[in-house]
Formats: sequence, structure tokens, C-alpha cells
Amino acid sequence: MEPSPRDASLARLPLSLHLLSEDQALTRKNGRQPDQLRPITFTRAFTDQTPGSVLAECGRTRVLCTVSVQEQVPPWMYNKQPGGWLTAEYSMLPSAGTPRKPREGRTGRPLDGRTQEIQRMVGRALRCALDLAILPEVTLWVDCDVLSADGGTRTTAINGSMVALYDALLWMEEQRHLRKWPLRGLVSATSVGLVEEQIVADLDFGEDSAADVDLNIVCSSDGRIVEVQGAAERRPFSVEQLQQMLTLGQKGCTDIVAMQKQILGL
Repeated sequence: MEPSPRDASLARLPLSLHLLSEDQALTRKNGRQPDQLRPITFTRAFTDQTPGSVLAECGRTRVLCTVSVQEQVPPWMYNKQPGGWLTAEYSMLPSAGTPRKPREGRTGRPLDGRTQEIQRMVGRALRCALDLAILPEVTLWVDCDVLSADGGTRTTAINGSMVALYDALLWMEEQRHLRKWPLRGLVSATSVGLVEEQIVADLDFGEDSAADVDLNIVCSSDGRIVEVQGAAERRPFSVEQLQQMLTLGQKGCTDIVAMQKQILGL
């Protein structure tokens, strides 16, 4: 259980962390060590229109994460279960990557499968952080808009949305909408992959494109696994390699949670 947030600061406190391996011989093409995350920054209160608004940056990947509070629950919840709900939407701006990606919805077609997959992943991760039954009858809308993409957009979206969710709950507490603090703990996410026979953390786009295996790992703040998403791209991998990737992913998530706590003043 996280401590009460009553005294948490809402100041903008950029934060970056570099993880260095003891084995300096194992370097990646971009100079990072196998277990080294890219520089990560969370900028709180990025906009003032919504209760929670965070610009999350991981290397060259930038995602604007906002959390809005809607004073009603989905129709399927009426008279069925107490509390509130959380859902997420994810979108990549047309110029976030190269080549330009057509704006979703412009052609009248439904969301593509990748977008649906990612926004459902974000929603599942954040719901695991909450005791939904403690919430009032509201829907927390989490919006993740990718401004710049260089790999890891879904994990960056989860990490930034977690901070934005915390700020939205702070706002609800200030408005006296909460009878009890509903957050069970923080969640974080990182990618792990097998690139040129080497297991590495936090893949950028180039590494992701060349990886034999690519996993996305979501963990709770106590190190338990929320979700593992991924597969082999070219050839199967062993159970031992899977365990090594999970261990490295958990390490990365632990370090990201430490960043989240520092930026939130916990």
C-alpha cells in the first residue's frame, strides 16, 4: 500500500537515470550496457486542462499521458458492481515516426489491431494498480498520445500514465471525491529483447527491428509480474533465455518505479 499522497509535491521535477553494467566489455551499438535504460524523464502538470497530465520521455520516444475524470461508469456496470472504472486510449500522431502514419479515423476504418492491443495493455496495467471498488462511480480516461516514436511507446505510455494517474487521484482527493485512497501501488514497464545473441533492456527502434525476441514486461512495485507480452521473431528461444529476460525486465521495472516514486515525492 502506497503512503497517503497528501503532502506530495506537484512541482515539475525532471528525472533521468542511467544503469551501468559492471562488465564494460558488453556494449551495444549505441554505447549502452545490456541492462542500461535510456534516459527517462517525467514532466508533471504538462498541461492544465486535465487532473493528470505527464510528458513521459524515454530516449527519443515521447508520449503525452493524460487522465480525465468522467462522473459516470460504463453502462455494463450499472447495478452490477460498486466503484468506478478505468480505461485507456492510445494514438500515434501522424508525424511521430517515419514514414508518416495516416491519422486514425480519417479514412473511416476502425482502429488498427496494434492500437487496440496497446491501449488494452495500458488499461490492464493501470487497473492492476487500483482497487476499483473504492473509487466513486466515475470513469478514469487515460489518453496516451505518442508525439515521437523510437521504440518502447507502449512501455513509456504505461510509465507516464502511472504518474498521471497518481496526480489525477491527488486532484480527486483535493475535490473530496475519494473516501479512501484507492491506489494499491505503482506499476512500471520496460522492454527486453535478444539482439545478436545478447539479452538487452529497453530496446530502441533499431534494436527492436533487429531483435530475435522482443518482450514487454509490466511489473507491480513489489516486483510481481502484471503482464508479459512478446514472441520470437525469427527462431525459438529457450526457457533459460526467457528466465534471463524476465529477470532483466524486473530489474528495469524496479528502477523505473524508483524514478516514479522520486518524481512523486514518495
